[in-house]
Amino acid sequence: MTRSITILGSTGSVGRSTVALLDAAAPGTFAVEALVAGRDVTGLAAQARRLRPRLAVLADEGGLPALRDALAGTGVECAAGTRAVEEAAARPADWTMAAIVGAVGLPPTLAALRRGGTLALANKESLVCAGEIFLAVAARSGATLLPVDSEHNAIFQALDTRQPSVPEKIILTASGGPFRHASREEMAAATPEQAVRHPVWSMGAKISVDSATMFNKALEVIEAARLFPVPHERIEVLVHPQSAVHGLVQYADGSLIAQLGTPDMRTPIAHALAWPRRMHADVGRLDLAALGRLDFFPPDADRFPALRLVREALRAGQGATTIFNAANEVAVSRFLGRRLGFLGIAQVVEATLERLGAPAVADLGAVLALDAEARRAAEAAADALGLR
Repeated sequence: MTRSITILGSTGSVGRSTVALLDAAAPGTFAVEALVAGRDVTGLAAQARRLRPRLAVLADEGGLPALRDALAGTGVECAAGTRAVEEAAARPADWTMAAIVGAVGLPPTLAALRRGGTLALANKESLVCAGEIFLAVAARSGATLLPVDSEHNAIFQALDTRQPSVPEKIILTASGGPFRHASREEMAAATPEQAVRHPVWSMGAKISVDSATMFNKALEVIEAARLFPVPHERIEVLVHPQSAVHGLVQYADGSLIAQLGTPDMRTPIAHALAWPRRMHADVGRLDLAALGRLDFFPPDADRFPALRLVREALRAGQGATTIFNAANEVAVSRFLGRRLGFLGIAQVVEATLERLGAPAVADLGAVLALDAEARRAAEAAADALGLR
């Protein structure tokens, strides 16, 4: 049967990989209900001309006239604005890719979740900022959550679904980023150009910086604690420079089950897109003989304080993880704009957590209000630090 698809964030990195898989699929396998982008009129129009969705939506209302012109005569309905994005997410679809980056992706992701179906989750903030609320909505709607991040998708594949509550521990792997061998002095002097030069993955600027600071891995620890039946104290991180092993699950009998593959996001996306079956993905195959070795070592907590801070936030509760994410987004933006030093990113997050504590968040409105407050506090903390 044809599976109907909506992609939230279709012109971003994950969205483009999803579109590539749809392009390569056999005719009649998928039908696209909606494509949603931020402000990339040209990219969205090109995707819509190829995939012919029922609806194409821009978050930026100013781009609507140009989008309509670009899609004139195609029969594709066009819309724009925050409300249009949420309405697109709520339209009936069998499978939705949630790949809008940042806290702005929370409302449309929740809108998709409320109507049920299958949600492929690439928006970290849904679980980091509003995990308890998010999971409660999923339980009420009967939606199926499929993790798309390569690490969480690996854990999902390695879990024994017949006995999902028995893992002894979960291990997330990290490449270590471009500074895994750098001294503190070298990290203090790091430029945005150096920080985004990831040694393995091809990613956007923000997530590349998160990889360099290991805040990306810290956020993934929060996600894993929400997604899987293991307390965060039993979720470990190992640096694995080859990025061939994406995640491991250890069981009580001593078995350690790993998922391996080339570092290509099309693999976990294809797994989620075809689940519970498998589909072909035109990605490189992992050649273990050519690779020759697999290295693992613990991360340096002194050089990468994100991993200490995330444990503190998880112990404090949902409000603290909301603050953790918001402060990191602000700090990374300041660093990329050359208004904060690289080591200042963690200092801003720690200062913001200390200032705001861990207020309770009962609903999405409270989450968004706390997110806004945390951003203001993080800006003040960054101002105090300057370029340090």
